[in-house]
Amino acid sequence: MTPISRRTLLGTTLAATASPAWAQGKGEVIIATTGGLMTNALQDNFYKRFEQTTGIRVRAVPIELPDQWARMQAGRSNGNVPFDVVTATPPDMIQHADELVTLDCAAMPGIVADALPDSCFAKGIIRTVGGMVMTWKKDAFKGAAPANWADFFDVAKFPGPRSLPDTGDREWWLPLIALVADGVPRDKLFPMDLDRAYKKLDALKPNVAAWWKSGDNSLQILRGGDAVISMLYSSRGVLLAKTGDYDFTWKDAPRDTGNWSVAKGGPNTANGLQFLNFFVADPQAHLAFGDAVSYDSNNRQVAAMIPEADRRFHAGVPANYADLLVADYAWIAAHRTAMRERWIDWLSR
Repeated sequence: MTPISRRTLLGTTLAATASPAWAQGKGEVIIATTGGLMTNALQDNFYKRFEQTTGIRVRAVPIELPDQWARMQAGRSNGNVPFDVVTATPPDMIQHADELVTLDCAAMPGIVADALPDSCFAKGIIRTVGGMVMTWKKDAFKGAAPANWADFFDVAKFPGPRSLPDTGDREWWLPLIALVADGVPRDKLFPMDLDRAYKKLDALKPNVAAWWKSGDNSLQILRGGDAVISMLYSSRGVLLAKTGDYDFTWKDAPRDTGNWSVAKGGPNTANGLQFLNFFVADPQAHLAFGDAVSYDSNNRQVAAMIPEADRRFHAGVPANYADLLVADYAWIAAHRTAMRERWIDWLSR
């Protein structure tokens, strides 16, 4: 594939921010993302508007991340990359860097004008932002409510069964919060002292009554009373907190982001870049999208539009965003296989 110059990228992204009168786009853009509610909300708030504004058809392909990368790699080997825009975790953007277009964030006017701070990277942009939040049943504890991961690990002060994830990026989420609970400062968490982390997890393990396998499963465990406190995706923690019977905190929640990246060698690379630049605009669309999926998305104007009573539920509000724990994804990517093997071995014992 011919490399994309800064001039070409700038021309593409300038077009994406022009008025609808310029809409002379051609062809399509093929976007891979998880299906269900996420795809429906993206369709309602972004895909349709992109088609109307640019004349470029969006073809959404629902697919889980492991299958997405497998199809990408197979496509590269036979010269037929199947996607233009793909979903990526932060470690994915490092591990699969050679499969992704390098972005020039400063040359993308939509990103410069509308994106959240520090949300555009060499290999992608933040699509959705949340956190792996501590969530608890409010009537489970007498006196003060738990406030941080140290309280989560303190089963004497806050007794009751715990629940934790055995899915997603648990091999670094859980050692990370264990180190925070053990008093390691945020700026000293990496390189991770895994021996120290697992010593802390060893002490907690007898009190973990359930290891959840999906977001829905995590809700069932808390609602069913199998645990009184858990780490949850913030989309689930917010959902529970809005009932009034549960609460949660953003404090030191590992930042959980879904990212958009552009596939190298895809069939419509310029359209993929144009979509990324377009995606971050229009705060009203992002507000509606966030209400639908309980995740914030990548637009810096949205925070000011959220009613005061609802601001605690939004990861993108500056105070909440600053509370999220940002990992050293390069370190994680370099050690991910060993971390995963250690996690599986530890959990099986």
